[in-house]
Amino acid sequence: MMCASVKYSSRGPALIPRMKTKHRIYYITLFSVVLLGLIATGMFQFWPHSIESSTEWTLDRRSVHDAPLVKLPVSSPIPERGDLSCRMHTCFDVYRCGYNPKNRIKVYIYPLQRFVDEVGVPISSTGLSREYNDLLSAISDSDFYTDDVTRACLFVPSIDVLNQNSLRIRETAQALAMLPRWDKGMNHLLFNMLPGGPPDYNTALDVPRDRALLAGGGFSTWTYRQGYDVSIPVYSPLSAEVDLPEKQPGPRRFFILSSQTAIHREYRIQLERLKEENGEALLLLDKCSNLSQGVASARKRCYKGQVYDYPQILQESSFCVVLRGARLGQATLSDVLQAGCVPVIMADSYILPFSEVLDWKRASVVIPEEKLPEMYTILKSIPHRQVEEMQRQARWFWDAYFRSMKAIGLTTLQIINDRIYPYAARTYEQWNNPPVVKWSSVNSPLFLPLIPPRSPGFTAVVLTYDRVESLFRVITEISKVPSLAKLLVVWNNQNKSPPEESLWPKVAVPLKVVRTKENKLSNRFFPFDEIETEAVLAIDDDIIMLTSDELQFGYEVWREFPDRLVGYPGRLHLWDHEMGKWKYESEWTNEVSMVLTGAAFYHKYFNHLYTYKMPGDIKNWVDAHMNCEDIAMNFLVANITGKAPIKVTPRKKFKCPECTAIDGLSLDQTHMVERRCDE
Repeated sequence: MMCASVKYSSRGPALIPRMKTKHRIYYITLFSVVLLGLIATGMFQFWPHSIESSTEWTLDRRSVHDAPLVKLPVSSPIPERGDLSCRMHTCFDVYRCGYNPKNRIKVYIYPLQRFVDEVGVPISSTGLSREYNDLLSAISDSDFYTDDVTRACLFVPSIDVLNQNSLRIRETAQALAMLPRWDKGMNHLLFNMLPGGPPDYNTALDVPRDRALLAGGGFSTWTYRQGYDVSIPVYSPLSAEVDLPEKQPGPRRFFILSSQTAIHREYRIQLERLKEENGEALLLLDKCSNLSQGVASARKRCYKGQVYDYPQILQESSFCVVLRGARLGQATLSDVLQAGCVPVIMADSYILPFSEVLDWKRASVVIPEEKLPEMYTILKSIPHRQVEEMQRQARWFWDAYFRSMKAIGLTTLQIINDRIYPYAARTYEQWNNPPVVKWSSVNSPLFLPLIPPRSPGFTAVVLTYDRVESLFRVITEISKVPSLAKLLVVWNNQNKSPPEESLWPKVAVPLKVVRTKENKLSNRFFPFDEIETEAVLAIDDDIIMLTSDELQFGYEVWREFPDRLVGYPGRLHLWDHEMGKWKYESEWTNEVSMVLTGAAFYHKYFNHLYTYKMPGDIKNWVDAHMNCEDIAMNFLVANITGKAPIKVTPRKKFKCPECTAIDGLSLDQTHMVERRCDE
């Protein structure tokens, strides 16, 4: 037997011949050269070629201390004071924004730089504040942001001018003028919340800024350039420190509360007089002078030695006073809104935050300063129901637009965006109506295209009992509508069979009769399998006054508003403060809050919601009283979509004397009584 000897090393058998030393050195050198080449190539390819084309803005990557130092020569140019005549069509280049499918402006943030004068003194005593850092970070994380300066429509400097008190005015202006794309401030946006300084406290930023847009927190009617500048709130740091749970609207412990500590002496005297006249209905707070050491005075308010937690105490009042101080804009407004307290704003000439899009009449009471002595009488005249709506709206304004620097910054950009792309701008309702139901990623709960296609048409669902003659007349008239796809008759009489097939009107569309097991009004909203179209026309068997062209027009209106009820007879429901209950009106007025489903178009999806998702006690009441199914459907649609119905006006007045039946439900003497008593 022959054996081959195998040499072992400490690492195992030597199966591969050992490489010669000179060859090993050669390959190691070659590998090192290649590796260094790859690293160098990567660095040249991905390293920023200039400051302006650097990667996205973030404080984490480029801290204030590591930012490049830029010295400002004494002779550096200073921008002009600011053109009060500037408007979007004169001082803003909309062509920079161009067209894009998303109708969204692109915002570029300048890289961080530390500006100092020739002797090394910074232009700001505070540098970059936490609030401005939060704002820039929010913009950089939003869909508005771009790191490509050539695509930018709007430019935001990383120079913090939120608080004028911390700025050196001349040097800050010189720093702005040195920005690479400044171009006399064209398409530049500055954020400032505390303008002016002692003794006069100007209501706009004193830093010369050429044509730059200003998002300012204290504008007056004299300094605000309408349609150009944006009035923003003064951010309250307490928003981040204190979590106030939302309080249900309603009566509070105090009627009026004043919590500001730096009120002018004349206003303080007038408030004290109101306190004497109205007693405990008004709580007049001031700063505390006897707090223990270490207790934050900003979080406390006092009245005659009694200490209250601030801003928590604001939730204990229906109305909260917001008086002008040295500046028009006050952080107190944000605190009051967060507490769900209705702000009583007394600051003559003050431009309220985001007033370009927000309807402040729904969330506040604005009183001239000279009428301060009449404040109690004015507020007492507001109905309780309206006060509750204003409390709810005040809290929602804070949640949506005041809560954080992110909310303030993105709201500002959205307002500017709406100016540049007005055809895609948010509507009044979108700005001012709290969302009732939040749906993910879509606005319409029906997941429909903007306008449903015309081709499928609609299905007419006729609820009937035994009024055969009027039923046939309704079928004959509906069959003339060009967009009718199918007729579905819901036969609600279990004691009588429907007419024979030969007796029914001859129509050009499919006609189906469905017999129900029980006589219920809710049967008209059952999601029958026979309904294959998106649109449904619910119509009573005695509605013979509507012509085919009126019905066709109603369908065309529904196609534009497929998530709403679109009907013909309108009704009004309102709260009767004297009686303390809801009131239902069937008289013809100029006000409409619902449309009757005796003749109305809607999406078939609501049949499913009515049958399977609506609370059972509502349906049981409707079926037991044979009444109010149309009110229930109106409330259902409004609750789901947050939108009102749409009334289509027919040529003739829609009234019961034109109905053919003499035994209809609506002619019953108890019909209107039950509808008025429904609460």
